[in-house]
Amino acid sequence: MIPFKKISLALVLILGYLSLEAQQMSMYTHYMYNTLVVNPAYAGSRDALTVTALHRKQWVDFQGAPLTQTVSLHAPVISKHIGLGLSVMNDRIGPAKNTSAFVDFAFIMRLTEKSKLALGLSGGVNVFSADLNSLKLNEQNDPVFANNIDKNILPNFGFGAYYSRERFYAGVSVPNLLENSYSGDDQTAGNTLVGKEIRHYYLIAGALFHLSPSLAIKPTTLLKATAAAPVQGDFTLSFIMLQKFHLGGMYRTSDAVGLLAGLDITDQFYFGYSYDWSYGVNSGEYNNGSHELVLRYDFIFNDKKQIRSPRYF
Repeated sequence: MIPFKKISLALVLILGYLSLEAQQMSMYTHYMYNTLVVNPAYAGSRDALTVTALHRKQWVDFQGAPLTQTVSLHAPVISKHIGLGLSVMNDRIGPAKNTSAFVDFAFIMRLTEKSKLALGLSGGVNVFSADLNSLKLNEQNDPVFANNIDKNILPNFGFGAYYSRERFYAGVSVPNLLENSYSGDDQTAGNTLVGKEIRHYYLIAGALFHLSPSLAIKPTTLLKATAAAPVQGDFTLSFIMLQKFHLGGMYRTSDAVGLLAGLDITDQFYFGYSYDWSYGVNSGEYNNGSHELVLRYDFIFNDKKQIRSPRYF
């Protein structure tokens, strides 16, 4: 059993991002399948109507641990030069909840016969709430936590660029350009908990290398940078066997290591699972790791009987 004082302290530390400029956006081990959530220029890149759902349960058995779900869909329209998408996210951590919905637009330019460059914009809202009254604090009656934050609606927009070839991609993005402020109920200046959304910068890249007709490797990376936090990198290396079975490992700097597995159930339907363990934070002593599930389905357009080649990005 986790000591009560450690739970209370952990919840207060989790809430630290309400008043400090630190990393706020959710993390994903399956970032390579959840690209639209961090880069609007990805919209329409798969030449099909693609629907992706992700569920992440972080730090299992740790009270107040992050819980994240995302659903996204996107498709090319107007002769494949325009991509449209929709991204919805629900994120919980302790008593705090953030729900967001963003519409994504991408202008896709064909550079050569085998390469494309897309520029993307997104616009939407983040709805933030925090039930601060529910916290059991080490210091009782702390006025900073006396008032809840109730459904602060914060509009925002983002930008991204995405370059892709059949076996390589790279992109840069800023999903939330505005640094909105939010706060609890009106109190005296010294007693109100005030927070701020902090701008995040992303760089993504990946490649595919065929070792034989039945075996390929896919290295990918995601770099994240934001104010008052060190740059964090996610690195994965997956083996793809018989164009169907996926198995690999991941490393997140100063945070976690883990395993990924996936299966192309059909040419259109992918299922993936990952487990990672946080070695770089004290919470790793009190939880059983993090689990993540991802489902992706490509609805093939009527003028396409099938995807001409497997799509790994």
